[in-house]
Amino acid sequence: MKKSFVISILAASLSSGLVNANNFEFIDMTHAIPTFEPSKEDMTKPNLNKPITNSTPIAGFYQQAILYPADLWPTSDGVFSSKAILIQEHNGTSFNAPNHYINNHESSEAGAIPKNARKSAEQLTTSQLTGDIVLIDVSKRVAKELAKNNGQPSPYLNITDFSDTSMATIRASDIRAVEDQIKQGVWLVGRVGWEQFYFSGTEDWAKSDYTNNLNHPGFTAEAIEEIIRIMDEKKIKISGIAADSFSTDSGQGAKGTDENWSNAWPAHVRLYQRDILIVENLANLDKLAAKAEGNCALMVGALKHTGGTGGPARVMAVCD
Repeated sequence: MKKSFVISILAASLSSGLVNANNFEFIDMTHAIPTFEPSKEDMTKPNLNKPITNSTPIAGFYQQAILYPADLWPTSDGVFSSKAILIQEHNGTSFNAPNHYINNHESSEAGAIPKNARKSAEQLTTSQLTGDIVLIDVSKRVAKELAKNNGQPSPYLNITDFSDTSMATIRASDIRAVEDQIKQGVWLVGRVGWEQFYFSGTEDWAKSDYTNNLNHPGFTAEAIEEIIRIMDEKKIKISGIAADSFSTDSGQGAKGTDENWSNAWPAHVRLYQRDILIVENLANLDKLAAKAEGNCALMVGALKHTGGTGGPARVMAVCD
């Protein structure tokens, strides 16, 4: 049986005492976090007119990150500078812990992890936060759909269609295409080519090309169902799924099947109860795709804060 790439790296380090970095390429798949000065009227709110350096707002679930003025500690040789940051856990490139969503009775499936046993950020294991990458690249299909509107997304399905019936998203057939690669502990990384719209210059959902009124590609409900089928049949558990989009769920998946958000967020609802992680808003997946013929592993630099439901993460790929 072929060793996992992660185990191969570990074996090399143990046998030689040191891994030769020249044998590997490291890809930073993390967007920079925009930060802003605090508002004078309310120090817990950002002043969007006072960005730190070249920061521009990003669309997300909560407010922009605030970087508070430096605390200066002088010494005889210079000055230490230290700042404080106020940031929502799910801002930017971030990981989700299983306690990020708690199922009700109706959505709990056989063997679901109970509420009080869902892992929080500090309880995640190193084996969960690392794993071989199985790349699922549908970016060409997404680009073809965007070409209908001169390369720009539209919130209207009759212009650019990223619904769960569109081929311009991650479908069950895409999961089946890599079924032989899906093994214990791997990370399924979806490249949809959406990172190009990440810095849209606004936090307004209605105006952001990135959220696009939740008309964006991602893992569809049928893709999540296929992942679960494969895990059940093989009696394995993947470490997680990740994507270069606003949510690993497709926009339609996030909204659900009706105006009441019924059956919404299938990746979140179904995977967390199985202790499977999610990473959102990846960057530089074009560089990862260029290494598709080699072996690559994912490393999620997750904050280890007690009780956390997730957090900003420095996500890296290491490829041979």
